Parts: sequence; C-alpha cells; structure tokens
Amino acid sequence: MRITRKKSPTQDLPVCAVLLAGGRGTRFWPRSRTRTPKQLLNIVGEKTMLRETVDRLSPLVTARNIWVVTNVEQSQAVRRELRAVPAANILAEPVGRNTAAAIGLAAAHLVRKHGDALMAVLPSDAYIADAPGYRSLVPAALELARTPGNMVVLGIPPTRPETGYGYIERAAVAAHPRGVAAYAVRRFTEKPELAVARRYAASGKYLWNAGMFFWRASTLLENLKEFLPKSHRALLDLAATIGTPRYPAALRRIYPRLESISIDYAVMEPATRQSAAPRVFVIPAKVGWSDIGSWSAVYELLAANRGAALRSKPGAGRSPRSSAKLAKASGPNVSAGPFIALDAAGNYFWSPKKFVAAIGVHDLVVVETPDALLICSRAHSQDVAKIVKALEKQRLRALL
Repeated sequence: MRITRKKSPTQDLPVCAVLLAGGRGTRFWPRSRTRTPKQLLNIVGEKTMLRETVDRLSPLVTARNIWVVTNVEQSQAVRRELRAVPAANILAEPVGRNTAAAIGLAAAHLVRKHGDALMAVLPSDAYIADAPGYRSLVPAALELARTPGNMVVLGIPPTRPETGYGYIERAAVAAHPRGVAAYAVRRFTEKPELAVARRYAASGKYLWNAGMFFWRASTLLENLKEFLPKSHRALLDLAATIGTPRYPAALRRIYPRLESISIDYAVMEPATRQSAAPRVFVIPAKVGWSDIGSWSAVYELLAANRGAALRSKPGAGRSPRSSAKLAKASGPNVSAGPFIALDAAGNYFWSPKKFVAAIGVHDLVVVETPDALLICSRAHSQDVAKIVKALEKQRLRALL
C-alpha cells in the first residue's frame, strides 16, 4: 500500500505550515486550562499565541494551507480561533503521542491531499520579536528543503548558557539558499548540564533548537520509514482511510499505536549520525525568539519590552519612596491592569479587572482568574506545573 495517490512536480509543491498546538501549558496555570491552554491565551499581547503564529506567516502561507495538530479537548477552540482555516485542516489527536506522531499525521494528510508538499513545522506558542526578519528566513529554509531528502531547522543563537533547551552543533556552511548561509548539522544535543551549556554558548558553534523544521512531506515520511518503521506502517494504514467515513474510527484505533517519541529523538538525531553527504541543515535565526516557558519568562519579556500590550501603565508603578537599589536589582513591576506599588519591584501582576496595590514585595508572580489565585516567587515559576499535578491527584477537575 502506498500513501500517495498523485505526484506533484517539485516546482509546484504547495507550501503548508503545520502548527503543533496540543500542549497543555501547565506552567501557566491558573490561566492555562485543559480547554484553554497557553497557545489559546493572550500571554504577551492582545492576540492569542496561536493567532500570533498564524499572522506571522502571512503572506508566506495562505489560510487554506495552514494545518494545526491539536487534541480533542482543544479542537473546537482552535477552530473558533482560526475561522479562516478549513475545518478539515484542524487535526485532533485522540491521544497525545509526542511530536513525531503529530508531524507524521500531518504529513500523511498533506501527501494524501497534494501528492507532496513543502512543510514548515512550527510550535504554536513561541514569541518572535523580529517578524520581518523571521519571514526573510522562512523562504530560504523552504528553498533548501525543496530538494528531496533535505531537512532544515532554524537555530537560535544562544544568549545565555540555558540548560532547558536542546542544542544544535553546526559544521561548515553547506549551502546558500536565497543568499542565506545554511550550515550542515553535526549533531543534536538534548538539555545539557550547566557546565556543558556554558561551553556551548561560548563556542559560537551551537544554536538553540527552537523546534522549527522544514522538509517535504515525502521526506519526513521516508525518514519515519527508516527510523520509526512501526509508526510508518501504522500511518500507511491510517492514510488509506483519509477522506472516507472510516477515518474517525481508524484514527481512534490506529493513532494510539504510534510510538510516543519526539521528532528530535526519532528522526533528527539519527539522521545526523549517518556518514553520507549532509542532509540536515541549520540556518541561524537571530529573530528575538523566546519559548515563553513560564510566568517568569513572560515577566522578563515584558519588562524588557515596555511597548508590549501588557505593560506598566503611564504614571503607575513604583512610588518615589521606592528603593532605587531594589528596583535596579529586581527590575520594574509589570501589570496587566492599573496598579500602585510602594517599595516593590520585579513583580508580575495579572489581574486585568481589579486594581492591584502592592507594598514591600518583590520578584513575585500574582495571577488571578475567577476561580483561582496563584502567588509564587518568580524563581519558582517553573514549579507551577507541580500545582497542576497536585490538583490532578486531588481530583479537583474544576480547576484543571
């Protein structure tokens, strides 16, 4: 059985964006919930992260060529948020099986519909400050990915020795698509220890892996066949039902059989270990990227960008009595609404419908929703996910 039903000439390949939008964003509780996760929230501006991602791709990708892989709980909310995207392009996983399965599902649909397509696989919840710069790099990545077998990733030049990101080690310049330097990838390295991250950041040879990939749909499926054959066979069975009444039942039956593994472990890492000519490339992307992985990261972004929609209001903030030394150490206060802070600095307040008054506190995160209130230090904002686990253990489903 073949997954294709027609073949498109290389020059006629449609450009399709596949947005991964199935995460829960537990570190953004209490705003992020099962049905309204991080990507469906206006975390750093007026628009949702998902809408920002789609708008950033315009005019490179048309709405009819936007595809979103999400889950059953969030699929209706995604459809409401992206009304210009065809409903058939919103793919709902019956269970979460990590990124290799999600991307494979999208590739199967694209090959079934178009014969083949150029895929831009992107997270739906990242922040990019330099959208024009980003849009100048995407066509170069797609041009390089047009060659069968090529896989391209955008790499973020590190600004600090971060231990929470994967790294990409680049080799020599191997291509110049549209005049942009693309490097052969020597290897992918997952979340290193701090001492190793410091060496990586100082070397100039490593880039952060932001999870932005480019390839032909057929190239992705060929790599799944090579490195993840069981999942590839399952996708073949599923693809045969796409567009038929049998598809919903087949998806529920077959999708759980796909191996739960990230695309980095499943494809990118083994592909770079092969000794043949390079087929994995990285394009450095200095575009002001942030994965915005915690409330502390939101604070840091907004504090650095006072022009953001959620910022300190004119005339508000620290009073003249505030300690200049404390302000310098902790940074400004950032609030979603009006506030007054006395002898306080470095705080993030999300309470857009209530006036906030803070005295003598610093480096706090305070997030209010109609049914919950989060108070934590910015240093512990990564631990908010532990609250969600505790709520699950106590079966407090109304808060999830």
